[in-house]
Amino acid sequence: MYRWTRDVHLYVGLFISPFILLFAVSVWFLNHAKVNTGAWTSVETHRNLQVPTGLDAAEGPAAVALARNLSAQVGVDGEVGFTRFVGATRHFVFPVSRPGLEATVDVDTSAGTATVSRRRTGLLEAIATLHKLPGPHNVNIRGNWIGTRLWKWFADATVYFGFFLTVSGLYLWFAIKADRTVGLVLISAGALSVFGIMYAIVR
Repeated sequence: MYRWTRDVHLYVGLFISPFILLFAVSVWFLNHAKVNTGAWTSVETHRNLQVPTGLDAAEGPAAVALARNLSAQVGVDGEVGFTRFVGATRHFVFPVSRPGLEATVDVDTSAGTATVSRRRTGLLEAIATLHKLPGPHNVNIRGNWIGTRLWKWFADATVYFGFFLTVSGLYLWFAIKADRTVGLVLISAGALSVFGIMYAIVR
C-alpha cells in the first residue's frame, strides 16, 4: 500500500504541477498587475448583419445563444460574459473573452450594424483569464464556449488531484516514523497560520 501510494503521489504530482504553477502565477498577476481594460487595440464596424429577433426579451441561455449568433457574424469567438439590451437606443451589448483576447460587441439592432472593440492580451493576462474561467458568476450561462467547457475539466481535476496529494502526503508522512516529529511541527505551523489569518479577516 505504501509503495503504491508513493508512486501514484509522485506521478499525479508531476502531472498537475504545470496547472498548479499556472494558478500560482495567475494569482500573482491578479494581485499585482495593472491592466488598462479600455485600451482597445482595434475597433471595427460591421454592417448588414442578420439581426435575430427577440433580442429585447431574451434572457439567460437564450440571450447567449443570440449573442453567439451575432459574434459568429463579426468573427469573434470566445466566452460570452453577459448580455444587455438597452431599450432606449435599441442596442444589444455583450463582452466576449478567451485567453489572449477581450472584446465587446455593440449591436445597433435598428441599423443592423455592430461595433467590435478588441483588446489583445499578453501571456500573463491570458493565464489570468484561464484562472477566472469558468468562474462563479452568472452560472446559468457559464460554459457557452467550448474552450471554457474543456478547461473546466482540467481546473476541476487539479482540485481533485490536489486533495489526493494532500491526503496521500499525510499518509506517506505518517508511515515514516522518523519524519513524524518534523511533520507534526510543520502541519501545526501551517494550521495555526491558516486559522490565524481567517480569525484576523472575520474578526
